[in-house]
Amino acid sequence: MAKNDLKLLSGWFSPFALRVQIALRLKGVDYEVIEETLNPKSDLLLKSNPVHKKIPVLLHADKAICESAIIVQYIDEVWTNLPSILPQNAYDRANARFWVAYIDDKVFIYMCVCVSFHTFFLKVASKS
Repeated sequence: MAKNDLKLLSGWFSPFALRVQIALRLKGVDYEVIEETLNPKSDLLLKSNPVHKKIPVLLHADKAICESAIIVQYIDEVWTNLPSILPQNAYDRANARFWVAYIDDKVFIYMCVCVSFHTFFLKVASKS
């Protein structure tokens, strides 16, 4: 596949975009990274992910796939030349998906809250 057939709307700051990049590298797939700044959001991002308007977005032959966990599953299903990213056993796959959801729903949110509080307290401290 030509590199320009596969594009990743990404950002260096996004752990979710990093998840997709790791999956693409594990599969040995050539892709182009399009860095997003998010302020302002690009027209391509808004067009590619009109519901959530966030990265990452994988563009495969100009078709958009959104949400990092879904993108990783897509990569695993499309590029079957190497072993699967997820375990072969259904129970083990379910457990892997559980931990992905847990990290997305709990750990990442907690990290964001901690960073927000830290930033708030730094601002308060600098005014004192």
